[in-house]
Amino acid sequence: MIRPRKVFAQHWLKSEKALDAIIQAAECTESDRVLEIGPGTGILTRRLLPLVESLVAVEIDRDLCQLLSKQLGKTKNFLLLQGDFLTLDLPSYLAAFPNFQQPNKVVANIPYNITGPIIEKLLGTIANPNSEPFDSIVLLVQKEVAERLYAKPGSKTFGALSVRVQYLAECELICTVPAAAFHPPPKVDSAVVRLRPRNIEIPALNPRQLENLLKLGFGAKRKMLRNNLQSIIERDRLNHLLEQLKINPQARAEDIGVQQWVILANELGVKGEE
Repeated sequence: MIRPRKVFAQHWLKSEKALDAIIQAAECTESDRVLEIGPGTGILTRRLLPLVESLVAVEIDRDLCQLLSKQLGKTKNFLLLQGDFLTLDLPSYLAAFPNFQQPNKVVANIPYNITGPIIEKLLGTIANPNSEPFDSIVLLVQKEVAERLYAKPGSKTFGALSVRVQYLAECELICTVPAAAFHPPPKVDSAVVRLRPRNIEIPALNPRQLENLLKLGFGAKRKMLRNNLQSIIERDRLNHLLEQLKINPQARAEDIGVQQWVILANELGVKGEE
C-alpha cells in the first residue's frame, strides 16, 4: 500500500463533492488537452480521462508513477511523465509523442509548498508572460493563498501576489474545501480557484520598474504608499502623480488596483526620462 509522503507534501483528495466542483470548473470538452500536475493516486485523473481528448500527467513520485502506469497505462488518451514539473521542459517531451499536443487547460491538486513557483510557470511573469497561455487553469490550493489570488483592492489580503497574478489572468474562487476532504488532512483548509489568462489591457512599459514598485509598495503594508516609495521618488512629485491618477494621497498599497499600479509605473518611467 502506497502512503502519502511528507517530502512531496502529498495530501490526497478524497471528497467527491470537491472533485465534482473541480470537474465543473474545468468545463472540459472532447477537444480539450489537459495537463494535470501531481496526479497522486489518480482520483481526479480517472474523472477527467473520459471527458477530454488527451491528458498529460506529471508526477514526481516514482512509486505513484508505477501505480498509475499499472492502472491507467493502457488508456489511449493518457500520457504519464515522471519528473519535477518545475524543471520539466514539457514541449520538448511532448515532441516525442505526436498524439499528445501541447495542453490547452490545466486541472490539478498541486503541492502547497510550491504553489507560487507552479503558478509562475503556468502564467509566466509580468516581464515574461507565457507566450502560449492556457485557456484556463483550475487549481486546488491552500485557502489562504487562494484568498490572495482573487483578492480585490482595499481588502487585507490584496498584495503583491494579487497584482502579479491578476495582471496576467482573471481569478475567481470556485469553492472552499475543508481539511477533512484529504488524506492525510492538511493543517489548513483549501480552495478551488480558476485562472483565465487574458490579454493585458494596459501593459507595463517597464516590467522591472513595476516589480520594484510592488516590492517597495507592499514592503510595509501599514505605511502609506508615499512613504514606502520615497526612496525612489520625491514626495511632492508622487503626490502630484497620485492626484493625476485620482488615487488618494493617503492610500496604502492594498488600496490600489492592478491597472492603477501599471499606470503609476508607466508614468514614473515617462517622468523619469524627461
